[in-house]
Amino acid sequence: MNRTPRDRDTEGRARSARPRDGLGRPLPYGERGVARQPEGVVRPPRETLAEAQRLLDAGMPFHAHEVLEDAWKSGPDEERGLWRGLAQLAVGLTHAARGNATGGAALLTRGAASIAPYEAARPYGIDIGGLIRWSEGLTGELRRGGVAVPAAGRAPRLRDG
Repeated sequence: MNRTPRDRDTEGRARSARPRDGLGRPLPYGERGVARQPEGVVRPPRETLAEAQRLLDAGMPFHAHEVLEDAWKSGPDEERGLWRGLAQLAVGLTHAARGNATGGAALLTRGAASIAPYEAARPYGIDIGGLIRWSEGLTGELRRGGVAVPAAGRAPRLRDG
């Protein structure tokens, strides 16, 4: 059987080299895509939040999810639920922007539940209550109408101010 070798990153892990659009959807080889976020970058929490917010504001929630996922995987155990939940909210927005109302609502709900235990502490100035309200509002909208939403226009604010 003649197989094409899998795309690999510099560490040898399988990773598609196909270009992707701002919502992380694969584009045909040869098309110009959006630069991917490097994986495994360990950032201080406030830097993580600033980069994720920049990407959300630019309409690239898939890429924001990758930044938040790095914090989830590298952060302290007691914060894993926080970072996982924030990453899930970004993926929920990604699905909502792609027109996948069912997947978007499911991830938004899961993400809100993951960050809820952190509401009283408000780590790093994260507006947990505001994010939960944003998630509930968008989830309700998706369940009622199920149409794609503009990613940048519906991006949440991660922190107060």
